[in-house]
Order: sequence, then C-alpha cells, then structure tokens
Amino acid sequence: MNGTLLLRIATAIILLSHSVIGIFDNGINDFGNLYLNQIGFAPFGVFLAWSIKLSHIVAAVLLLLNKYIKLAGFVTIFVLIMGIVLVHFQEGWFVVGGGRNGVEYNFLLICVLLAIMYPNGLKKQNEL
Repeated sequence: MNGTLLLRIATAIILLSHSVIGIFDNGINDFGNLYLNQIGFAPFGVFLAWSIKLSHIVAAVLLLLNKYIKLAGFVTIFVLIMGIVLVHFQEGWFVVGGGRNGVEYNFLLICVLLAIMYPNGLKKQNEL
C-alpha cells in the first residue's frame, strides 16, 4: 500500500465536496458573478470560477488514481495560494473560533498536498 493513500483519499474527498456541490446549487456561478467579477475579474469571473472547481475535480481524480500527482498538486496549491491572497488573508488565520474564513484551512491543504507530492521529503533522488 502506498504511504500516501489515506492522505490522497481524504484530500480528494475535500476537493470533490467543495466542487461538486457548487455544480448543483449554482454556487460556482455565484462565486464567479458575486465575488470574482466584483473584485476585478469581470467579465471572466464565471469562467474562472468554473476553471477553479473543474481543476479541483480533475486533481481529486488524479489523486485517487495516483497519477500525475505533482501536476495535480502544483495546480491545486496555486489555486489555494490565490485563495489565500484574494480571500482568506484579510480574514486572518482562523476558519472558525478565533475568526472566520481565515487561511488555516488552505494552509493545511497545501501542507498535505506537499506531503503527498514529496512523501520522502525534498532529498535528492540519487541518495540512498
């Protein structure tokens, strides 16, 4: 069994749950129209919102299949960092409790993705 299996499954579930629901409750379009367009991405907000959510779905599938892990990780980390910069940083650290909508959740997902991408750390490939 691959040492990252549980992390890959958990991360895939999180990415899917944050994406698939938005397809059915109009959340993706609302995110594009009501947020992204308002902060300067008009008229591309809806396109960008769908691109983000579809990238999460593709990344989740790739994580489950254990294929193209680094590509999926880098794309998702980029999206998460942009989320921190554009949305969460101004809200502080905490998602709940000491604050609301902060960066801690994205920070944790970034760390988990890095652990999946580099299960043996960043040491050179030729080292024993």
